Amino acid sequence: MARRPKSKPSPNQTATPRATPQRKDPNKLVVGAAVVPPEDESGPTEYKRQVHKPTPTRQRSLATQMSYRLDQGNGVCTYRIGVEDDGRHSLLDHSNVAESATALEAIARTLNAIVLERRMIQNEVGTRKEDDKEEKTDEIITAPGIPTRCELTIQRVETHLLDPPSSPQLNNGTTATPSDDTTTPTTTSSNNNAKSTVCETLSARNIRVAVVGNVDAGKSTLIGTLTTSSLDDGRGKSRTAIMKHRHEIESGRTSTATTHLLGFRASGECVAGRDTIRVKRKTEDEVARESHRIVSLIDLAGHEKYLKTTIHGVSSGMADYALILVNSRHPPTHMTQHHLNLCCSFGIPVIVVFTKIDGCPEHAYKNSKEEVFKLLRANDIKKKPFAVRNEQDITTCMGHLQTLAPILETSCVTGEGMELLRKMLFVLPKRRRHENKIKRPFEFLVEDIFNVPGVGAVVSGFVNAGELTVGSTSNVYVGPTDDGTFLRTVAKSAHIARINTSHVTSGQSACLAFALNKELRKKLRRGMVVLKDNPTSTKEFDAEICVLKGEGTTIRRSYQAYVHILNVRQSAFARSIELVNNNAVGVPPSHMGGVEEEE
Repeated sequence: MARRPKSKPSPNQTATPRATPQRKDPNKLVVGAAVVPPEDESGPTEYKRQVHKPTPTRQRSLATQMSYRLDQGNGVCTYRIGVEDDGRHSLLDHSNVAESATALEAIARTLNAIVLERRMIQNEVGTRKEDDKEEKTDEIITAPGIPTRCELTIQRVETHLLDPPSSPQLNNGTTATPSDDTTTPTTTSSNNNAKSTVCETLSARNIRVAVVGNVDAGKSTLIGTLTTSSLDDGRGKSRTAIMKHRHEIESGRTSTATTHLLGFRASGECVAGRDTIRVKRKTEDEVARESHRIVSLIDLAGHEKYLKTTIHGVSSGMADYALILVNSRHPPTHMTQHHLNLCCSFGIPVIVVFTKIDGCPEHAYKNSKEEVFKLLRANDIKKKPFAVRNEQDITTCMGHLQTLAPILETSCVTGEGMELLRKMLFVLPKRRRHENKIKRPFEFLVEDIFNVPGVGAVVSGFVNAGELTVGSTSNVYVGPTDDGTFLRTVAKSAHIARINTSHVTSGQSACLAFALNKELRKKLRRGMVVLKDNPTSTKEFDAEICVLKGEGTTIRRSYQAYVHILNVRQSAFARSIELVNNNAVGVPPSHMGGVEEEE
């Protein structure tokens, strides 16, 4: 496109010179003077120039930022409004600053936080030099044109610290009691111990329960009903609230292993469902902060084609207990038997839950119950069924879960048996004591990998042993890679239940952010471990294998199988086989030759 020629002034016209900017009189306004130190990216203090009618997306961003500042300050943070990031005054008047403060107070309420102090500050800048000698007053002037800034002190209300020191005992000694440092949220001790209390709740007082069963047993529906505290409508309302992928919602079948938090106060009250003020579902960090005791429900797939995913979920889930769900309207299938054998082979105590009890014909339920009892009494399971009908039955079976199999009847539509199930989950004692492994070397099991924009490589998993303090000096080793080596990197930050933290300890499910470039990020994969010391990897190992039930397959030398060891899923083959205790196994003499040969 041709440029338009510049017009020249005619001889009769005179060109008007450009106006030169006038320098400001030094005796007038002192604009943008520094009033506070520059903002620090970390710490509990945030600077804001102005918050004017934020959009929903902007509100979520501001809420995330405020949650970070609250975590940095152990539940207390300070917002300075009307200040630039470099500490200079923004020269806003009272109305703009008050509007911003009101918007931030509304965001604080969504985070279960309150404003302890709202302080307006004037007479710092914007006065004439000849007026500096005049005495300044503390009276706030709301008229426009007066530079004003505001300081908000915000504190998160740790509702789990409000629980009474003693709670009604459901049984003798199994009910968890609050810690001795329980005080009101306005005291200094609660502020200092708020984050440590949440970390302790997510490790020492966290019960992990695997939920397995056939494809039509209603596992996701039961978890959705428990975590949302709302009944199902019989058309998938509860399961839709927790499902992860679109094809799961459309088909109603879970294909991935997901974890959902069910919180309890010290009194046994359930912390779940929708907030009565904000009318929205509580997030994981809100449930973790408000709870004294947490039950992590691991939703596993029930369809036969997802059996490998279910095996991996039970193997890597570190489950304390397992809920075996059975559809009361149909007898148990071969998948129910597989899940029962799987849990018992890992030594996980099982609790049988009959679902969809509403409207079930009596003869169908009786038939299903008899079939389940046969499975439990089989020689490879050896569990004694125990019907749980009231709280006294829960007390009776608590100390005998290795030999008893509690039986509960529930309905997610009518709510029958749901309260009894919640009480049983609340009083379950913790079986795995990962907190006792805190003195061991740090070991983090990688379960999933993410690439977060602006953060980099992030891995989620389980802290199996030891402890780690993240930061710029936290050097760790991630591996093994394809060639057996480990990548040396820095653990920049960590999250537990979407709560920012600088310290992770054994028994917690956490996320770690690494300082890796684009090429090294491609080497990360599931099944890796994160360690403090540079280890060595191996491709051979010795294992004792107990064959529970064969499927017509002959296990011999060079037999190839899919091995599940904690979070590791790997194809392996038997290089050599040695039979132990032949009489107990019952191997015929014709199969004894050649089993001890090595390749």
